[in-house]
Amino acid sequence: MAFAHETLLILSCLALFSLSLAHVRPGTARAVALGLSALAVVTALWGLDARGELFSGAYRVDAFSQGVKLLLAVGLFLAVAFGEGVRGIEAEHEPEYFLFLAVSVLGLTFLTSGVELLTIYIALELSSYSLYILVPLRRNEHIHQVEAGIKYVLFGAMASGVSLFGMSYVFGLAHTTRVDDLLRLYPDLVSSPLGLMGLTLMLGGFFYKLALFPFHFWTPDIYQGAANETSGVIATLPKVGAVAVLIRLTGLGGGAVEFATVLTLFAVLSMTYGNLAALVQEDLKRLLAYSSISHAGFMVAGILAGTVRGYAGALYYVAGYLVMNLALFHVIYALAPRGENVTLANLRGLYRRSPLLALTLAVAAFGLAGIPPTVGFAGKFFVLAAALEKGHLALVIIGALNTAISIYYYLKMVKAAYSPEEEGGEAPPAGRVVLSPLGWALGCAFVVGILVIGALPGPVLGWFQRALAWAA
Repeated sequence: MAFAHETLLILSCLALFSLSLAHVRPGTARAVALGLSALAVVTALWGLDARGELFSGAYRVDAFSQGVKLLLAVGLFLAVAFGEGVRGIEAEHEPEYFLFLAVSVLGLTFLTSGVELLTIYIALELSSYSLYILVPLRRNEHIHQVEAGIKYVLFGAMASGVSLFGMSYVFGLAHTTRVDDLLRLYPDLVSSPLGLMGLTLMLGGFFYKLALFPFHFWTPDIYQGAANETSGVIATLPKVGAVAVLIRLTGLGGGAVEFATVLTLFAVLSMTYGNLAALVQEDLKRLLAYSSISHAGFMVAGILAGTVRGYAGALYYVAGYLVMNLALFHVIYALAPRGENVTLANLRGLYRRSPLLALTLAVAAFGLAGIPPTVGFAGKFFVLAAALEKGHLALVIIGALNTAISIYYYLKMVKAAYSPEEEGGEAPPAGRVVLSPLGWALGCAFVVGILVIGALPGPVLGWFQRALAWAA
């Protein structure tokens, strides 16, 4: 029964594959996917206490992996529940969209429990190839989806090749692909230039998923070119899996990896480049793309601390990031009836057209900016405090400065949403934005979740700390 959650996801993929072979009415595939994703959340909750090893020890079910699987299941449910159908996808492709979305989440689920390099690599590829198909799957009136799909495949293939090349070096030096054995050998590996280079290259595929510098170049074009629903998935779920596997590979159960200088450099460059590039963006998805590069640096700040507190802070951060980003993509989805991209000018007058969407956008933007009492503030505090405990003072100072920079463009979003419609040159969409009952409930849930988890972080952070301690 430790494999029950994965079994349900596999059966869900088979069910959606069957729908893709038949001619079903529009909305049928979404209704099935919504029900199956809700059931996945139930099985993830039910399996929180599951423990065990499968497939000759290559797949480990523990408190750490089960908690991450719950995050992925919740993220899948929220992504499916965005609204009435998939607005950016042709109706005839709706079953395929949900099929590949489920397969991608299945790959990420496998990724969180993998404790052997080849198992981790195959799970990473399963998740990636599904997203490669989703990116160009957009309405034909949009011109950037094919370019985005090609770029995503090419950059993804490069990152995958770099990661596999690094694994070959690590295996050649350590003579093992077991993560537990590698953790014991890390001090000797990183003491040699070849071992440090191999380890850095091996983690390249996961840095790519995280959009961490220097594996970030794909992010703005793919966010802008993909459908709004697909961009929301790419912006959130792969990052949960990437943080989980980075924690596995850099110290859980075997001590911290001694290449903090490399991670610190990547984190600083990601924070700074992402924030500075986001300052001049007008397209909302490109702005969030550069923002995600910056947030990747904060997630790595918790990981490089190499402590249970730092790892728990990184997991708390990515959980809050998932909720806040999905909240913003929920707003983008609701404002784009034909799946078009949304600019800052399109946000004008939103407080009149839909007060709930304006509030959702404001709370999510405040959270990503790190303003209390949101989950974003608590997350940044935890990861920077953990980094400070390990003596990374310069990183903490740069992180604080980048937080101040990010406030400008996040507040620019809020200002646009609460500005009168007549300001500026580009006219926003006319009329009120009508939300479905589920869309209205999601907006309320996002607002409450961002504020409550941020104001009362103890239960969530404490659970992650206990899960990491038990898994170690």
